[in-house]
Amino acid sequence: MKVLLIGSGGREHALAWKLAQSPLLTALYAAPGNPGIAEEATIVALNTDDNDAVVSFCRSEGIDFVVIGPEAPLVAGLADALRDAGIAVFGPSAAAAQLEGSKGFTKDICAKYGIPTGAYQRFTAAEPAKAYVRAEGAPIVIKADGLAAGKGVTVAMTLDEALAAIDACFSGTFGAAGAEVVVEAYLDGEEASFFCLCDGVNGLALASAQDHKRVGDGDTGPNTGGMGAYSPAPVMTAEMVERTMKEIIEPTIRGMADSGHPFSGVLFAGLMITAKGPELIEYNVRFGDPECQVLMMRLKSDLLPILYAAATGGLDKVNAEWRPDAALTVVMASKGYPGSYDKNTPIDALPGEDAAAKVFHAGTALKDGKLVATGGRVLNVTAMGATVGAAKDTAYQAVDRVRWDNGFCRRDIGWQAVAREEA
Repeated sequence: MKVLLIGSGGREHALAWKLAQSPLLTALYAAPGNPGIAEEATIVALNTDDNDAVVSFCRSEGIDFVVIGPEAPLVAGLADALRDAGIAVFGPSAAAAQLEGSKGFTKDICAKYGIPTGAYQRFTAAEPAKAYVRAEGAPIVIKADGLAAGKGVTVAMTLDEALAAIDACFSGTFGAAGAEVVVEAYLDGEEASFFCLCDGVNGLALASAQDHKRVGDGDTGPNTGGMGAYSPAPVMTAEMVERTMKEIIEPTIRGMADSGHPFSGVLFAGLMITAKGPELIEYNVRFGDPECQVLMMRLKSDLLPILYAAATGGLDKVNAEWRPDAALTVVMASKGYPGSYDKNTPIDALPGEDAAAKVFHAGTALKDGKLVATGGRVLNVTAMGATVGAAKDTAYQAVDRVRWDNGFCRRDIGWQAVAREEA
């Protein structure tokens, strides 16, 4: 099977690494890719923002299957263009991708189909939003409605913080994503990430993970796209997984089909495990980044036929087997992230890889033959272990072998799970 992978981040490197192991694969192409992905796939110069160009490439090269990694091409309708051309594609339609592209759309789906989530209101102007916040009080959550690269959400612990977040959205901080704002109730509990493949009718539960959004140790500082993750999430017991499927995922699959937008791809449910059980914080319509990295490390099954079943139907005829060991990834980011940071800083050395550790490239490039950091989140140092604590130790040993003067990381990834293990 000839496969084209769309994307250039750590998530896509992890997908490329796993897809490359499939005996069904005859050729793997990637666009735009990165130096890590180039070790697994043939990089092609292709404008992935141009749907027609992607379709044309697939036709000329006889591509059998396209795997779309990031959310932006999905929201822009790339999956629709490929399906219209008769090319199998992993990823939802633009209409179904609204589950990530519009937080208000997701909240309305939840309300219509009885999916547990925080109470909310949608606003298109600052003053009514502020009046609602003053009436409700803090803590409260302010979300830019559209895609904001993981940075459009403020969990406001004070009224002033909430009002400032509303001003930030409507003043253009997040561009068009902030033209509408969703204000929702603060949910108290423990967060978890849950992943499920869908083929429009069936759902196949994958594994759980837990990520660390705040930039600093002890979950301090501003939110980021994610500073590390581990899998499985201890809070996602077998009972909690069953409840999540029954109360959240399955009603969503039915609701999307009922609404005329059947969902095909991966549903990434950001959950809050509250005293009442699982509640939905938000949906993403692609694998999490950096959660995908730990999922791919733990996945025992061949990834390719599972994704193909999600894309073409028959997901009820495949299974996903998982290694019992834990996986943990540490994000190394450019100093200054999530604010401004220097680009093209040299990465002088990466650790040698073994079966227990793997470095996924997230924001790197080759300049004059040398590896440089081009993004905010740059490397995902990922490891396996019998426990989360053991995986953490192995990952940080590998982190300490990275030679990159402009890099930094959190030193406490996995702290909740490690505390449980040591209790």
